[in-house]
Amino acid sequence: MELLPLIKKPTLLLDVNRSRANLQRMSVKARNQNVRFRPHFKTHQSAEIGAWFREEGVHQITVSSIDMAYYFAQHGWKDITIAFPFNWRQVDEANALAEQVHLELLVESVDTVHYLGANLTQPVDIWIKIDVGAHRTGINWEDVKTVRSIIAEIMRYPKLHLRGSLTHAGHTYHANNRKDIIEIYQGSLHKLGSIRDQLRPDGFALEISVGDTPACSLMEHLGDVDEIRPGNFIFYDVQQWMLDCCSEEDIAVAVACPVVAKHPDRKEVVIYGGAIHLSKDYILENGHPCYGQIAFPEDNGWGSSIPGGYVSALSQEHGIVRFDAGGYERVCIGELLIVLPVHSCLVISALPNYLTLQGQTIEKMSANDCRELSA
Repeated sequence: MELLPLIKKPTLLLDVNRSRANLQRMSVKARNQNVRFRPHFKTHQSAEIGAWFREEGVHQITVSSIDMAYYFAQHGWKDITIAFPFNWRQVDEANALAEQVHLELLVESVDTVHYLGANLTQPVDIWIKIDVGAHRTGINWEDVKTVRSIIAEIMRYPKLHLRGSLTHAGHTYHANNRKDIIEIYQGSLHKLGSIRDQLRPDGFALEISVGDTPACSLMEHLGDVDEIRPGNFIFYDVQQWMLDCCSEEDIAVAVACPVVAKHPDRKEVVIYGGAIHLSKDYILENGHPCYGQIAFPEDNGWGSSIPGGYVSALSQEHGIVRFDAGGYERVCIGELLIVLPVHSCLVISALPNYLTLQGQTIEKMSANDCRELSA
């Protein structure tokens, strides 16, 4: 790989071919089942990569913040869901954004609906956030009384348009196997369907929106759902691979890290690549924390992960790599190791831009891109 001599510090590598193949599979699945595909762009955070989605016929997207919505609006996206409970302190920004795009917001309380109704100057669509078991945010799916109260409040304001119920079944990431993930997905649809069925006699036709990559990847049939919002699938990662949601060959991003020291007595290698580059997310490797799997660079990118080779500890700049089953002797100070990330979304947030295997730099969203939209 000719670009390797150019790498001097932790660098985010992107295999474009793998990424585009991942995108095409998910896009075809949704299209063939007549399910709206509104992918979450918080994973890649790049206008250039976003353009790949347009090539697949995607025109509606999900983001995780007002700032991210601004960034993609500036790059031509006109239909955006902010999949995060609405932050009252950014109502002015929401109004400015809604002047330029079709904006969809999340609520989970009557108070937030009232605030939006009293302060929005532009029409927006409203999704009610439902907790189907992840217990991070949202209304308990059995609390239909609160859902009814929120809908009644939405109906009071002409600028608020009710869309339906939305969830992110994040507990699929903690499942033990494919069967558990599929059961969580099917249970989520049952819970959201129950809310919809109870409210249908009241004259409300609620849409259903779901969004986690593990389930959207594994489900052959997406079922009775209007919209899917996966994001991580564009790159996948070690966590998704361990969940059997993808193969190792589907992982499309990695971090090239310089080797700065070796400790023969412990069979450990020190890399320039710490928590600020790789994040603190981990899985367990033989009962020990693993912050990334290790591979060696090859001419066409990187090879298969080394059995027993993993990042075992992190500090701010340091990464400690163990080789429990051989591989230590192949490592030389001054060369590079490739770290397959446990959680690609966080690694991408931590590192600036992408370097493709062809040597091209692909820029991603930065703080300077989050300026206010012009009128």
